[in-house]
Amino acid sequence: MSKVGIFVGSVYGNAQHVAEQVQELLNGKQVVSEIYDDPSVDDFKRCDGYIFISSTTGQGDIPPNLEFFVSDLKDLFPLMDKKPFAVIGLGDSSYCDSYCGAGEQLHELLLELQGKPVADMLKIDACETLEPEKEALAYIEPLADEFA
Repeated sequence: MSKVGIFVGSVYGNAQHVAEQVQELLNGKQVVSEIYDDPSVDDFKRCDGYIFISSTTGQGDIPPNLEFFVSDLKDLFPLMDKKPFAVIGLGDSSYCDSYCGAGEQLHELLLELQGKPVADMLKIDACETLEPEKEALAYIEPLADEFA
């Protein structure tokens, strides 16, 4: 049975909440998933599909809970062999150049690792929505079959 890893980069808990809602949606569609908020490369290797949900911190940076993991992915470079992935970036468009910078970095890394994007990255703007989980669920629901 396939397993989707939901990798979460969160500072204040918004991305974590979105990840929990996405997992609930996937469970309802009989897609096995696991949330990783302090992942290792071994966790990454055990997955058959990937959903990355990350806020952006600083000047477009990846949240601290994913920094070492991303560094390890870059160093060890475990190829994904065209496994499906999707990225949801949470950000604030008032930060202009760094808006959803963490999500963009993650999307680029997954492409370099030879993953197969099932959709363009979703950017959720904190200036426009107070309930990012609604946008995330609308984005993931039609993609759920890609991860089954």
